[in-house]
Amino acid sequence: MDRLILLRHGEAEAGSETGGDFGRRLTTRGREACAAVASSLADIGLIPDLALVSAAVRTRETWTAMSALLPGCEVRFEDALYLAEASEMRRILLEAGRDAGLILLIGHNPGLQELAEDLMTEASGPSSTLSRIRAGFPTSAAVAFAFDANGRATFDGFFQPDALG
Repeated sequence: MDRLILLRHGEAEAGSETGGDFGRRLTTRGREACAAVASSLADIGLIPDLALVSAAVRTRETWTAMSALLPGCEVRFEDALYLAEASEMRRILLEAGRDAGLILLIGHNPGLQELAEDLMTEASGPSSTLSRIRAGFPTSAAVAFAFDANGRATFDGFFQPDALG
């Protein structure tokens, strides 16, 4: 893996038809925000080779809202990413990263936020961005990292729909 984008799913409805968290769907605003972030990523050439997506409904719908703007990307829906801890996300990324240059991981807080914080700290990323992530990794937000030959992360950008104009 040469690059990684961590993206939190779009804004979701408070409840689901079944009453369970797994089945919560995106709101209209959530779909629009995900598309805006995908457009911004595509505009600067950050088009993933592989998307690893939690199997929850809201993360699947996040991918659907983004996929047309990120052509040629293989997608894998991973049950293990649903509400996964940061350590589990890292394990999944290391396994998948052997065959992909740029990976997009679409997941959930708090694990996604924890992983983003860990990588920002390892990358000595900007303190202002780290503070934004620590305050609560927002829905539809993405943070990107590049990795050198030794696997060391460097901060590569933060994308948030409200900041995209």
